[in-house]
Amino acid sequence: MRRRFLSLMLLCTAANFAYGQSTEAPDIPWQDPRRNEIRRLPMHTNYFAFAEGERTEEREQSKNYLSLGGVWRFDWVRHLEQRPKDFYRVDYNDKAWGTMPVPGIWEVNGYGDPLYANERYAWNDQFKDNPPYVPTHNNHVGSYRRSFVIPKEWRGKQVIAHFGSVTSNINLYVNGQHVGYSEDSKLEAEFDLTPYIRFGQENLIAFQVFRWSDGTYFECQDFWRLSGVGRECYLYAREKRRIEDIRITPELDDAFKDGSLRIDLRKTSSTLPVELRLMDASGAIIAETQLSGGKSSTTIQVQSPRKWSAEDPYLYTLEAKAGGEVIRNRVGFRRVEIKNKQLLLNGKPILFKGANRHEIDPDGAYYVSRERMRQDILRMKQLNINAVRTAHYPNDNYWYELCDQYGIYVVAEANVETHGMGYGDRSLAHRADFEQGHVERNTRHVARGYNHPSIISWSLGNESGYGVNFDKAFAAVKALDPTRPIQYERSYLKCTEIYTRMYIRPNDIVKYLENDPPMPIIVCEYAHAMGNSIGGFDEYWDLIRKYPLFQGGFIWDFVDQSLRWHTREGREFYAYAGDFNRYDYKADNNFLNNGIVSPDRKPNPHAHEIAYVHQSIRPSLVDAQGGKIAVYNENFFIDLSRYDLRWELSIDGKPQQSGLIQLPKIAPQQTQQLSLPYQLPEVARDQDVTLQLYFTLRHRDGILPAGHRIAHDQFVLQRAELQPLALSRGEAYRPIQLETNDRNFIILSNDRFRIDIQRRSGFISRYMVAGRELLSEGTQIMPSFWRAPTDNDMGAQLQWNWAMWRKPNFKLEKLTPSPQQDGSIKIDAEYTIQDIGAKLHLSYLVSKEGEIIYSQEMTPGEKKDVKPLFRYGLRLQMPQHYGYISFYGRGPIENYPDRKASQHLGQYEQRVADQFYPYIRPQETGGKGDLRYYRVLDRGGFGLEFRAEQLLQATALDRSLEDMDGYPRKTQKHSELLPLAGFTDVFVDSHHMGLGCYNSWGALPQERFLLPYSTYKLRILIRPVDIR
Repeated sequence: MRRRFLSLMLLCTAANFAYGQSTEAPDIPWQDPRRNEIRRLPMHTNYFAFAEGERTEEREQSKNYLSLGGVWRFDWVRHLEQRPKDFYRVDYNDKAWGTMPVPGIWEVNGYGDPLYANERYAWNDQFKDNPPYVPTHNNHVGSYRRSFVIPKEWRGKQVIAHFGSVTSNINLYVNGQHVGYSEDSKLEAEFDLTPYIRFGQENLIAFQVFRWSDGTYFECQDFWRLSGVGRECYLYAREKRRIEDIRITPELDDAFKDGSLRIDLRKTSSTLPVELRLMDASGAIIAETQLSGGKSSTTIQVQSPRKWSAEDPYLYTLEAKAGGEVIRNRVGFRRVEIKNKQLLLNGKPILFKGANRHEIDPDGAYYVSRERMRQDILRMKQLNINAVRTAHYPNDNYWYELCDQYGIYVVAEANVETHGMGYGDRSLAHRADFEQGHVERNTRHVARGYNHPSIISWSLGNESGYGVNFDKAFAAVKALDPTRPIQYERSYLKCTEIYTRMYIRPNDIVKYLENDPPMPIIVCEYAHAMGNSIGGFDEYWDLIRKYPLFQGGFIWDFVDQSLRWHTREGREFYAYAGDFNRYDYKADNNFLNNGIVSPDRKPNPHAHEIAYVHQSIRPSLVDAQGGKIAVYNENFFIDLSRYDLRWELSIDGKPQQSGLIQLPKIAPQQTQQLSLPYQLPEVARDQDVTLQLYFTLRHRDGILPAGHRIAHDQFVLQRAELQPLALSRGEAYRPIQLETNDRNFIILSNDRFRIDIQRRSGFISRYMVAGRELLSEGTQIMPSFWRAPTDNDMGAQLQWNWAMWRKPNFKLEKLTPSPQQDGSIKIDAEYTIQDIGAKLHLSYLVSKEGEIIYSQEMTPGEKKDVKPLFRYGLRLQMPQHYGYISFYGRGPIENYPDRKASQHLGQYEQRVADQFYPYIRPQETGGKGDLRYYRVLDRGGFGLEFRAEQLLQATALDRSLEDMDGYPRKTQKHSELLPLAGFTDVFVDSHHMGLGCYNSWGALPQERFLLPYSTYKLRILIRPVDIR
């Protein structure tokens, strides 16, 4: 691969340069909201002009391209007034400077500290918001210098510098001469360098970046607040007579059969002739024409073009030749409109199975490589995510190219968020001096992204209140692009064509939909995926599939935003706010970790539930006995003939019959019945019979490989009847000896086992079977009502409000042993749970085998204001060599009562070490639900089994609840740094609260997944097992 890079010469002195005199530094408008640029070139659509005859489609291989990437001389100062004023001069001595990569973010390269804030400005602890003014104190400044050689072959061409993203501004010099200035850190800034450079010689490029400028008032996003160069930077050469801009508008007729392509050009010379050629994906020419005689626009008619959609992202190529250059644009034929209160793509009311995505990398921070972007696209397609909102700013151009190519619908959002100014009268949406910024950031955004078929709608910004400036931005965007709808959340039903509320509850959505809504609703943010979350996500999608005007939404958000960091000892962990901040206030903790995937893009456990709820192949059971299922195709444009269906019939999780069929051409939005050739077996009443369905790609489809599982489901054809608990007779063992004379313990023992019950507490404190200890020394089997609070729990302040259940005081009132006629012994313990007033009754019925029927019943006292429980169950700590679990229930991924539909019933064997999922902040994890049995075993298969007359929820972890616990407030805990417990912490519950997902700042799970203070009963058989 041929690349042309800058000659890497880090400047030490200016002795090597033979340039003219430097100019004096001009005043720049860094605190003037009416002036956001100096000599910045007008925005144009995303393209690259190759030299005619070049056999490449990669700009990096073009002779018109020169990378600015690499290592630069760099100086960083903490306060703005400390910055070098004459840094740009040719004779400036930079010998004492350090270095910085470009692209590169200061804070992850050793300069300053990363700072995260949600809705406040980063200067909040030191400076009162006073737009357009920003502080000079702690306003870090970075100064860059580097030499490069302009190819002599570029002589006679125009040389343009492209800076993809610089935060918060860029003030540019070449060879000591001032070139220009730009704000808006998420759109490229381009400058004409031609008057300042010397071809075939070394040139000095220098620029300076302020951490804060007046533009920062528009960039108050819930995100890391960092500085530096966040995207690729390069030089490129253009012919003097050339196409400057090309706007491509595809259209379809009302029957969505034939299409047309309007091409509008901006040229440096009106007489420049242009050859246009439209080609299909194979390179075959579909149409060609020529523009001459001063013409700058034309329309190409195309019969029966293949339409673009996320399901079938077919792209044509429009090639424009002019002046010795070739410009190629990908073209997708599609039509977006709002009709009959629905958003339609090619006449169909598509559903947005979307996510919000920040541009973030755990190592590069704002700099996200192309490889990482491709990984994000792959993850989205794997998780049945078909749409993305570019929260909250324009993304790298390459991202839109990937969305075009692989099929992701885009809500393209402008870099406008003034959250720190609030939504009322202080909002900058009302201020005339900030009108320019509102309008300009939107119109430049549209001018740049206009040609991308993946962009379905424009978003005017985020969380900035509503005022006249948004009305003006709306009008300006609509004038530039009448073909796409516009949305803006904070205006509610004004200056928006889509009702796009964030974090709206399902019941409020129903109210909107059932009261003559004026427009479709597509929620721009919902299902806050912070930590162990996404409980009840299917509630939203039940409504989406019921109400035609509810067309989906965008989960907040796609990726956990933590940065990869290291302790002083070199241990790696994911850092969040509060882990840094030598220079700034301690900010909003881990509130930036709300991802469907982790920072390195590993799917978080809740990602599997999202993929399941989103899936567009939706089977249902028609006739279990006859093997009939129905398959609904929720897609709008493709049939299902590209997929295979593998089915599997299991008894108690063990496959008995299976088969593979090719799906027929089930048309979009249609259902077809299929017959599966299985024979339904006769089984015992205590056995499950289940049918698993797996839908897979027969061949590679875009970025997804052949064999990828696109959808799955499970149906229970016969549900096992849970059997009454019963103890073994234990006839091979001696009678149980009951020792009541010990001062500290009641002891039960025989030649098989020993159980000690502590007299003071009434709890089992020793459990030994066949000479093997089953409890860690110094621990007890105890009732358990608490979990390590999830981020949603902590957002609702449950770690404080429900703290009565954390370490309740069990006052033992009575402890009574009683031998039974069958040779077993029963121990009854009566308690008052002090501070709560509840009564608790425990009983242990022990057999000669050493089995225990453990009963636990809680009845409320007279106190009325008792909070709900997190869980109702028991806890025990087993020695750490019991490091394996075996269970029949839902798996293999952790699941909870309101997040389990994606996990199939089956038999699973796993390691305890794999049950702890490293959420960025440690919290409840590892749960398995709908359990018929749950075993905790050593390597040889010896251990304990738990069964009940109801389905259970259980967890076994190698970390302790106490180390994960967030009581009484969040501290800087990290899963990677959490110590191993030294034992296996086991929880077995009859009831466990849901996780919720409405939001992470006060919302509880759905009411049916709460555990209100009430009577609860638990009856579990604890049985020693040896399954070797």
